[in-house]
Amino acid sequence: MTKIYNLLLERYGQRHWWPAESPFEVCVGAILTQNTNWGNVEKAIANLKREGLLSPRSLRDIPVEMLAEKIRPAGYYNVKSVRLKGFIDWLFAKYDGSVERMAGAEWRQVREELLKVRGIGAETADSILLYACGQPSFVVDTYTRRLLAGLGLITGREGYEEVRCLFMENLPPDVALFNEFHALIVQHAKEHCRKKPLCPGCPLHFCPANVR
Repeated sequence: MTKIYNLLLERYGQRHWWPAESPFEVCVGAILTQNTNWGNVEKAIANLKREGLLSPRSLRDIPVEMLAEKIRPAGYYNVKSVRLKGFIDWLFAKYDGSVERMAGAEWRQVREELLKVRGIGAETADSILLYACGQPSFVVDTYTRRLLAGLGLITGREGYEEVRCLFMENLPPDVALFNEFHALIVQHAKEHCRKKPLCPGCPLHFCPANVR
């Protein structure tokens, strides 16, 4: 894993991900980005900022129907408004509406709690933990699976936790490393490791597809 990371870092440099102005904004973005692209999420977040709604208390108090309209650009807005509300309710019930208190709790326990919140899956929970809370929980997404499958490290049939363990067990629990590695994988998948791979110029020279 370290070899892959070093080669990707040498090629792409630091990515400085996640783009957000606050940990709470990261949480909101992690929920809104489900099943859509980041550009749409940015539009939805811009709407919330413009209306002064990007805070736990404001999102708790706004009617769910009105929230749905504000986040319409993110798609599936009726579903996502309910999911946001569910997260906010949980945040107030467990941590008095404070992301800082959530971040200060034992992160493995927080992860278990998050996974019980309706609409919060493993990828979303790990994104919140890593990028909002600064905790060493690796994020696995479609790009990660595609890269590891291409390298022959997984078959593609593994569950989320099995793929995540490859990183958690083979890398030091370093938040900055996990943050950068995930962002580098995303960048590499966009440039080379696409659904139809673009192997010329790929920095992972040992990749089976690249060797052929």
